[in-house]
Amino acid sequence: METIYFAGGCFWGMEHLYRQLPGVAEVTPGYANGDCPEHAHYAAVCTGVTGFRETVQVVYDPAVVPLEHLLFAFFAVIDPETPNRQGMDFGTQYQTGVYWTSPEQEAVVRRMFDIEAAALDCFEVESGPLLSFYPAEEPHQRYLEKHPGGYCHISLSKISALSQCPVPVYDRPAKVILREYLERTQRADR
Repeated sequence: METIYFAGGCFWGMEHLYRQLPGVAEVTPGYANGDCPEHAHYAAVCTGVTGFRETVQVVYDPAVVPLEHLLFAFFAVIDPETPNRQGMDFGTQYQTGVYWTSPEQEAVVRRMFDIEAAALDCFEVESGPLLSFYPAEEPHQRYLEKHPGGYCHISLSKISALSQCPVPVYDRPAKVILREYLERTQRADR
């Protein structure tokens, strides 16, 4: 098993997304790469001065799901051009990012970032090694399972599509690959 960290806006939707993907063993919402452990709680993180990002820790089996597929899902649901905001959520805690735990992950992340950034005029997703991670408070764990009608900046139909999408050849932006997959699926359903 390997572990990587994704900051994709509100961690409720990101947790729900990654829990649906085959090969993902565990997902924990929490706070990554902030200033000190004492500030790793929702009230402090929301002040915007702690440096923490709402992040999900994803434990996965690379023999079942390659890191490229996890990154594909990440880029398929985020807005990579907007700093400190995703959907209706804004603030430094919603800055998007990917935080690796090994040199092998770093190489894959950098390669996928190059693909995504090349297709955009502005690329605002941060990346780097994981410096710290603290699990979020219990009410934030499995939030959308406890509150099925709860707010999510990621459409549930997109989460469903990504959970069924075969592992793609990740050689162009994720949104393009997902759109092509959805078009093929719709044609097959007719």
